[in-house]
Amino acid sequence: MDVRQSFRTQMVAAGLLLLAAGGLGASGEDSPRTKLARVKDVASVEGVRDNQLVGYGIVVGLHGTGDSSQTVFPLQTLESALERLGVSLQGNAMASMMQTRNMAAVFLAGTLPPFARPGNKVDITVSSAGDARSLEGGLLLLTPLLGPDGQIYAQAQGPLVLGGYAVTSNGSSKSVNYPTTARIPSGAIVERSVPLDLNLLRPLALLLEDADFRTAESVTTAINRELGRPLAHAVDSRRIELQPAANEDITALLARVEEVEVEVFPRARVVVNERTGTVVIGGDVRLQPVTILHGGLVVNIVNKAEVSQPNALAQGTTQVVQQTSVQAQDKPVNRIDLREGATVDDLVENLQQIGATARDIISILQAMKEAGALEAELEVL
Repeated sequence: MDVRQSFRTQMVAAGLLLLAAGGLGASGEDSPRTKLARVKDVASVEGVRDNQLVGYGIVVGLHGTGDSSQTVFPLQTLESALERLGVSLQGNAMASMMQTRNMAAVFLAGTLPPFARPGNKVDITVSSAGDARSLEGGLLLLTPLLGPDGQIYAQAQGPLVLGGYAVTSNGSSKSVNYPTTARIPSGAIVERSVPLDLNLLRPLALLLEDADFRTAESVTTAINRELGRPLAHAVDSRRIELQPAANEDITALLARVEEVEVEVFPRARVVVNERTGTVVIGGDVRLQPVTILHGGLVVNIVNKAEVSQPNALAQGTTQVVQQTSVQAQDKPVNRIDLREGATVDDLVENLQQIGATARDIISILQAMKEAGALEAELEVL
């Protein structure tokens, strides 16, 4: 096993992942700064957008893992659902004593895609709103999904699909992932569409996913060259206006525009997730000559309870005394030298040699960015 493969194995085991788009070891001098992409992959049509939907309902069929009686709104939801089905609980003294362990109140979230028509199906996510332990085995009852305007745009119903589970027995429990959140693939049927007429989108415009003046100019040039006329004009680093002819078919025009291949110039980027210890380093990241000294101070405070027992003839009482010990250890300083022309692969190998952990690497990258040795956008999640 070579050094690179060994390091990758160790870092994955430690919860750290280092990736380089275009391959580890690609320096800023040797790696390509551009790549080819279709317009549809780097831009969207202005005005053609998704719409968020939300709903509130109940999940039934749980095996005693639903909401407890201390949660009030599941019982209210159940009473309301029974009323709609012709079962009235008004005046029933036992209604307030009903158990809801086999049901759970949930919130639903979904996305209505553009040009969706009644009858189309969309995926939804279901999340517990109360103190249910798990939604495993549950069935969502018919629930309306509302848009920001309060109108019903879809109806959701179906069995839940979980990516985890929770088991409890005799006071012991085991949980994998999040059993209180589930999905229903194609679980909602669209009832109302959002009107969108492409012919009314004047002027027609494209919006780049990542704002960049050079990419905007490249997209403009490629579209005009492909269509053989001055159709596109870059307004700024994100917006590109299109000027179609008066009677031109907009759908056919956008179909041609989206398939045009253009040179894009992505930003060099390092993404850090401090919660999971994950670091993703792009292959076009440039490193400047730098010397890194990295150490650490470990302080360990231990509280230990000891019982002080008086002698048999003494008048004292038994007391619990806290014994506190403080231990401090200063780790030796590790040194990394990155010389002119250093690559991402050099940084990775040096970090492996000093035995850096995920948290160490995140701190080192942040310090390199502040020192100007890391020529990339540092994004912390």
